[in-house]
Amino acid sequence: MKYSKAESVFPEELLRIIQQYIQGELVYIPKPKEAHLKWGEKTQSKSKVSARNAEIKSLFHNGVSIDELAERYFLSCESIKKIVYKKN
Repeated sequence: MKYSKAESVFPEELLRIIQQYIQGELVYIPKPKEAHLKWGEKTQSKSKVSARNAEIKSLFHNGVSIDELAERYFLSCESIKKIVYKKN
């Protein structure tokens, strides 16, 4: 989180109004809900994990064992089971 001085961000009139409510303290101003990104949107992590999971499912359905998939993808057997048995 970045720190900004109120004097350099807010118009003088707005700053005076804010000072009626709070002075000399830190205030967090959140982004509007529309500006929030969902998990993985910024780094494409979600699409990479989805592609990996599709690959794991395909390998499993082609006969690769859960133990082998866990070792190959560095995941626990329970994680592999969740991936291969999850209904879409």
